[in-house]
Amino acid sequence: MPQGVRHALITGSSRGIGRGIALALAAEGVNVAVHYYRNEAAAKETLGQVRARGADGLLVRADVTQPAQITEMVQKVKGEFGSLDIFVSNARPEVPEFFQPPLEITLAQWDAAFDSQAKAFLVGARAVLSLMGEGGRILAVTYAEAPETDDDALARAVRRAAAALTQRLGGPG
Repeated sequence: MPQGVRHALITGSSRGIGRGIALALAAEGVNVAVHYYRNEAAAKETLGQVRARGADGLLVRADVTQPAQITEMVQKVKGEFGSLDIFVSNARPEVPEFFQPPLEITLAQWDAAFDSQAKAFLVGARAVLSLMGEGGRILAVTYAEAPETDDDALARAVRRAAAALTQRLGGPG
């Protein structure tokens, strides 16, 4: 990782796992773009906690199921930070909005699962590549209620994209 001030964008960082990642990075001196979609109050609280740990940051709002909004979010991060060292794709809708048993899931829920995780990861990763130098890190957090299997299409799609991006950033493929 490059020396000096580092910058991260973590989608879904207003609460839960994303918040935990944001706070851990802030404790290491990484400035964090705190992403949220619906809960601005939680995002402001997270940003306050980032600053309490000695780092800085900003709030970015976007619906990650909308590629144009992901691109706009990354442009805002570029305008504020200029560069990015870490991108964590973590956001997803609330579980009932997208996760149902295979024979019960609606097409809208199916689309929400792929749009918020696999597609959002791919669009976000492509958008941040130009902001990252050698040693940049791109991570994806996906949700699965049951243990992951090789038949998990969503996880496979994200893994394939991650492998290609890792090679692009100069890591092991």
